Amino acid sequence: MKIISLLPSATEIAFALGLGDEVEAVTDGCDHPPAARSKPVVSRSRLDLADGASASAVDGAVREALRDGEPLYALDAELIARIQPDIILTQDLCRVCAVPSGDVEDALDVLGCRADVVSLDPHTVDDVLGDVVRVGEHTGRADEARRLVADLRARIERVEARAHGLGGVRTFPLEWLDPPFSGGHWVPDLIVGAGGEPVLCAPGERSVPLRWADVEAAAPDVVVFMPCGYDLDEAMGEAKGLGDVPALRSTPAWRNGRVFVVDATSYFSRPGPRIVDGLELLAWVIHPDVFDQPPAGRVASVLARA
Repeated sequence: MKIISLLPSATEIAFALGLGDEVEAVTDGCDHPPAARSKPVVSRSRLDLADGASASAVDGAVREALRDGEPLYALDAELIARIQPDIILTQDLCRVCAVPSGDVEDALDVLGCRADVVSLDPHTVDDVLGDVVRVGEHTGRADEARRLVADLRARIERVEARAHGLGGVRTFPLEWLDPPFSGGHWVPDLIVGAGGEPVLCAPGERSVPLRWADVEAAAPDVVVFMPCGYDLDEAMGEAKGLGDVPALRSTPAWRNGRVFVVDATSYFSRPGPRIVDGLELLAWVIHPDVFDQPPAGRVASVLARA
């Protein structure tokens, strides 16, 4: 079986199911597990951005491309034609994250390729786990997928059981800085499971742009800065701008030093098995006296000063 993955989370799922040898090509963003980096790249971002571009610059480039109707990703049609894949894993959830399935199917029609295009479009934690099973069913690894999901559900249930009755701590997931966006889809689910009360977002709903005045009025007790697609070092660089936002500095979270920055790309942005690590991370952030601190390199405190 020959698999092409056009989505980092799909690549993680495939490897987690023992399909690493069957993955023939990936995207330029597929970096986990490390073995994925050795695969040929079949999809690359078309955005012309300098290394270390600011959140505002990234947002502007994406908006301009979408406004002009330009594709955000370039497919290597020649590589697809050479591989002649049996399965292509992609998505329709977010045009910024990967090539939409419709674009893939159009390209396959031109190439005369008959691959099975599997679109992964989760909105909740249950959807993410369901997609693991779907990939398993499409690739002959259904038993492995069910075992993996059972293990993930057991970890989720352990967190939920310990968090039950602790009282919901008002928690705001900040997915982007300039402009501010709330965390969406499965992120509010994770907050609920970790014993928090999602602020300015709801389980299953999309991430939405906000005004800083909205954040100030919501008065969250905890803020988790999780810029989409950023690892911890990159997110910490962006987090330097948080102190320049008066509305944020007025919140209980800032005043009490409960503003955190996380490795978003590993544990929150990608709907794959590692979102359960994200759940365990959030549980400590929200209830540090009850849950164990996560391993180093996953979360850091933003030293808030009024």
